[in-house]
Amino acid sequence: MYGFDNMQKASKENMDTMMETFGTFSKSVQAIAVEVADYQKKAFEDTTAAAEKMMGAKSLDKVLEVQSEYAKSTYEEMVSQATKMSELYMDLAKDTYKPFESMIPKAAK
Repeated sequence: MYGFDNMQKASKENMDTMMETFGTFSKSVQAIAVEVADYQKKAFEDTTAAAEKMMGAKSLDKVLEVQSEYAKSTYEEMVSQATKMSELYMDLAKDTYKPFESMIPKAAK
């Protein structure tokens, strides 16, 4: 009977850990999806604004200036976004793993 009680308790703890992990994973994936959507929306708006500026330019020099500014800002935003995304994915991995840390000492016994 003692073994069954321990097995039942361990099973419940494992299920609780899995549910906690699933909740954390879902929140993290949702945050990543929101970040991607926001970035795509901003990128589209920036591209549209740059295209409008280029179409309204009076000279080739002005077109090249607008295009150069757009390329520079797009690159900077892409680097910033890549940093944000890597942080979000690292947080996802850490937060998803965290509930399992408590199980490792138990498994070693």
